Amino acid sequence: MSLRRRDSLGGRAAIAGIGATEFSKDSGRSELKLAVEAVRAALDDAGLTPADVDGMVTFTMDTSPEITVAQAAGIGELSFFSRIHYGGGAACATVQQAALAVATGVAEVVVCYRAFNERSGRRFGSGVQQREPSAEGAALGWSLPFGLLTPASWVAMVAQRYLHAYGLTPEAFGHVAVMDRAYAATNPAAYFHGKPITLEDHAASRWIVEPLRLLDCCQETDGGQAIVVTSVERARDLPQRPAVIAAAAQGAGRRQEQMTSFYHDDLTGLPEMGVVARQLWRGSGMTTGDVDVAILYDHFTPFVLMQLEEFGFCVPGEAADFVAERRLPLNTHGGQLGEAYLHGMNGIAEAVRQLRGTSVNQIPGAARALVTAGTGVPTSGLVLAADG
Repeated sequence: MSLRRRDSLGGRAAIAGIGATEFSKDSGRSELKLAVEAVRAALDDAGLTPADVDGMVTFTMDTSPEITVAQAAGIGELSFFSRIHYGGGAACATVQQAALAVATGVAEVVVCYRAFNERSGRRFGSGVQQREPSAEGAALGWSLPFGLLTPASWVAMVAQRYLHAYGLTPEAFGHVAVMDRAYAATNPAAYFHGKPITLEDHAASRWIVEPLRLLDCCQETDGGQAIVVTSVERARDLPQRPAVIAAAAQGAGRRQEQMTSFYHDDLTGLPEMGVVARQLWRGSGMTTGDVDVAILYDHFTPFVLMQLEEFGFCVPGEAADFVAERRLPLNTHGGQLGEAYLHGMNGIAEAVRQLRGTSVNQIPGAARALVTAGTGVPTSGLVLAADG
């Protein structure tokens, strides 16, 4: 199957390097230092030097600007720099931006990064502390007065509707938590290494916002992750096996908001991920049957189930059984529930390891990987393929 189509980005760029700091609850250093450590590690992995880099991409909420990271990492002139909005929804879009720059000749080597002290510093799970005087802040005014102050409370509204519509119980979400923690238990880089859980553990964990329990919510992590993107041709001359970008997409649904999109026609799905799914299948020429491993954004367990349904792996309401029966390897690094919460960037790195054949939970013969970014917000996704 050809990875290059005239009407898509597929086959025009590849991931040549990945690098990360350790994942912890108290890094003991600045977010800038974490970013620089991750960038240097990714360049070392790719067999490149800071002097090779001419592009950088990160998230709007990253506190370490591209030019500051470049200076601290020893990178010289930049011909391309970009930031993507909407939190975790930006993860795969950073790689898309890098691939677009490489494919059009705007840059030759682009580093994507995300670094934060999300546990020891600002904790996103604590919710809205102060509303910004902006259109986004005004939109939250429809939810905050009713006590919907945190990401968990926003997701709980949709999760409750999902359970009601399909006659399910919160145990449906437990299958995702158990699966992620099983993979994390055998991953030395994971915060929950050696700590698997059972469905009974999930059911016994305390309520956060019904129907979400503690074990339905991702952890909060200090750390950094970086990814190096260059042309497929150049990547082939570097030490690591390239992970070819077969397709990349962003998506926002009708009446989209940031995790408070309670005005969709149907609250049991994720329309923004449906937009991404259609583009990825069209751009890559692949179908669900071609995917060997999927890394699905798992800040909250219900949205993993809905993503499986949006991509067509199963019909609506049956994703819990799909996960319980392990019909497809999912989140083999342990996900954000088990390894670390790095806004999805560590999930992209795990997909690369799977295609290289170096994952600690390696899927034999893995040649095609699906990766998604944050859900409930405007989001993004990737299809990556092993070269050759």
